Amino acid sequence: MPIPDVTDLTRELIRLNTVNPPGNEESAAKLCGAWLAGNGFEVEYIPYEENRLHLVARNRSGKGERPLVFSGHFDTVPFAVENWTVSPLGGDIKDGKVYGRGSSDMKGGLAAMMVAAIRAVKQKPDANVCLVFTAGEETGCQGAKHLVSTYKEFAEAKGIVVAEPTGNIPAIGHKGALYLNVTATGKTAHSSMPHLGDNAIYKVARAILKAESFDFKEEKHPLLGLSTLNVGKMQGGANLNSVPDYALFTIDARTTPHTKHSDLLQRLTQALGTDVAIETLVDMEAVSTNEADTFVQLVYSTCGVTGQTAGYPKSLPYLTDGAVLQPAFNGAPLVILGPGEPEMAHKTDEFCCLDKLTNAVEIYTNIILKGDSLQ
Repeated sequence: MPIPDVTDLTRELIRLNTVNPPGNEESAAKLCGAWLAGNGFEVEYIPYEENRLHLVARNRSGKGERPLVFSGHFDTVPFAVENWTVSPLGGDIKDGKVYGRGSSDMKGGLAAMMVAAIRAVKQKPDANVCLVFTAGEETGCQGAKHLVSTYKEFAEAKGIVVAEPTGNIPAIGHKGALYLNVTATGKTAHSSMPHLGDNAIYKVARAILKAESFDFKEEKHPLLGLSTLNVGKMQGGANLNSVPDYALFTIDARTTPHTKHSDLLQRLTQALGTDVAIETLVDMEAVSTNEADTFVQLVYSTCGVTGQTAGYPKSLPYLTDGAVLQPAFNGAPLVILGPGEPEMAHKTDEFCCLDKLTNAVEIYTNIILKGDSLQ
């Protein structure tokens, strides 16, 4: 098969509705798999849920035990079509940009990785490259967790590139996330006789104040700074004139490598007290790679970053599948690098610049060709 055009492939992917929930990523996985298989890659589909697939593709002729891994996700966030000035699933091109849900986050990145992998293998037939594309990232990376628990062939890698939108600017870390649901139960009664009930809202309120003053007791991380905690939602009670018998709030803790989630959960459980119960919703550790690593330096060089470039090293505020894949590949160095516009992720009238798509293909191709010789 010929090498696909990165713009055309991006548009094809945008036109497939992979909004999560429900995802329906099977169609996108099969489209990518067909192009890769037709260009000599060994393609495996790993079932996730109904109409949902992960894809793992390797160069059949790749040499060595440690591949270069390129990763992305098929799913996108929902959209309100009435707010868009273009079709969210149209892949329209205007003013040097391709528009549509997922254009930046991250179907443009998927297309660029595929085109680069095919190009690199045609130039170097024994290049050891592996593509790992997941379903179910946007709701907390559950898909990647399912993949690494199901697919047992991940072991070592020379390096990992995750195609989240960075405007082709490499980043080497992001904070972890521990999402918690904190609940309290009580006993309902008429509000005129509150002594006959047990007010769950009071229990939650006391716990929220303890959460507000929680001290992580950690040193500042050189890349990711300090861990943070936010109470983002609270609800409870059925009506004004009843004692509430149920209440809840949520905690969003963003963590650095200095805070292990098992220890943090234990400390929060002690701090918030026995009046509340804690349920873990999302548990993903931080991602951080040493800037001096040879793979990072190769990516920097490919992107035109030098020791004198201001603003480096860079980290990101959002989560990625890298938090799951890095430990699955035994702590391989990881860089987050994609053609999408970071400020356009999840936005109305989302777009990706065509020149950045083309540039990403060049960058990824050079990473494969140069990185294949890394020890």
